[in-house]
Amino acid sequence: MQLDSNSPCSVMLVDDEEHIRISAGQTLELAGYPVTCCANAQQALDVLADGWVGVMVSDISMPGMDGLALMREVRQRNSDIPVILITGHGDISMAVGAIRDGAYDFIEKPFSADLLQDVVKRAVEKLTLTLENQRLRRELEAQSAPGPRLIGKTPALQQLRGLVQAVADTPADILILAETGSGKDLMARYIHEHSNRRDKNFVAINCGAVPENLIESELFGHEKGAFTDAKARRIGKFEHANGGTLFLDEIESMPLALQVKLLRVIEERSVERLGSNESIPLDLRIIAASKADLKQQAEQGLFREDLYYRLNVVKIDIPPLRERRDDIPLLFQHFAIVASTLYGREVVPLSAERMHSLVTHDWPGNVRELRNLAERYVLLGENCTFDFDDQPILDATERGHMTLPQQMERFERMLIQTELARHGGSIKDTQESLGLPRKTLYDKMKKHEINKDDFKN
Repeated sequence: MQLDSNSPCSVMLVDDEEHIRISAGQTLELAGYPVTCCANAQQALDVLADGWVGVMVSDISMPGMDGLALMREVRQRNSDIPVILITGHGDISMAVGAIRDGAYDFIEKPFSADLLQDVVKRAVEKLTLTLENQRLRRELEAQSAPGPRLIGKTPALQQLRGLVQAVADTPADILILAETGSGKDLMARYIHEHSNRRDKNFVAINCGAVPENLIESELFGHEKGAFTDAKARRIGKFEHANGGTLFLDEIESMPLALQVKLLRVIEERSVERLGSNESIPLDLRIIAASKADLKQQAEQGLFREDLYYRLNVVKIDIPPLRERRDDIPLLFQHFAIVASTLYGREVVPLSAERMHSLVTHDWPGNVRELRNLAERYVLLGENCTFDFDDQPILDATERGHMTLPQQMERFERMLIQTELARHGGSIKDTQESLGLPRKTLYDKMKKHEINKDDFKN
């Protein structure tokens, strides 16, 4: 079990004397720590067996298993857990030896509330740093894998991520439908890089960007002399993607005559170069993408119906940015950090008012529009103008679907995200800027599923 980065670190207090458990427990709770009290070592080990992670404070002198034996057992189970020992007057030399054996620190009875809080605070900082380093190592390992990331935590994106994970390793062809700028290319690359084809080629072609008289050669290839300008053999996109993934973007732009040949290649999983009679077997996944409603186009005779149904084995609908507004602060922060690295510029913290403008804008250009704005903001800082700064909180249509409490919750979430971004994920600075007690901020972050690590530069 990992420590929740949004919650204060837990403390386990182990002492056979009830009055010490009560008084020390209250001291730690007043400092903002969730406290678990145990009357003996066995109770503590039972809690530990459930995956508990935190700081342990244990008396040395207890009946049965004493604090030293408990410390050794804890270190065997999870060496990351700091163990602070409470010692009697005659146990100092024993406690010093325990520190050599791995105890974090010791406190001599009687102790003050300030001393207990100070020692626990330092132990919490050590544990937090240890877990943070582990998280960063895991993140670096994940980032070292090729491919883009699907950024966002809204239910729509989580559902999308789950669908992709379910189909990534299957051979099924996929149809991506989304508005312009929603990230169809990124989604196709994400699917490829998270599939068992990741070590083979990812080949992309924009069907709307290739002249009609060249697209057949681009897709299928040609032999030397197949037509006037065919001066050498050319390997087509299908053949080049063999073993991997072929991404056909803007497939609604493909000429109807070519759609017939495309359907044949998809069904037979083989291709013939222009000017050749040799059939080349194919093992590849096809991902097609369109900004148009292909079913509607098929009904209007603008797209072949049989090709639509052949491509539509698995359909992925990427929601437009206006339908996942709560992801906007996180996306903006990500794009700003990327631009900061690219241009060698520091990111100027975004004010709550300007973040409000981002969250309430309709984003007709979707994620691409947001990315471009983030880059421009990094380059120009406060001089960067937002064309939509003065728009109302929500348009009339959306206001009609949201109650006042829902609008207030969205605004609260946006303010917390803005301040976390301004302070690089620092809880201390964020709570001070918002005027909130630490526990209240943590509770609100937990309610809104906000992770401070997403806002660290």
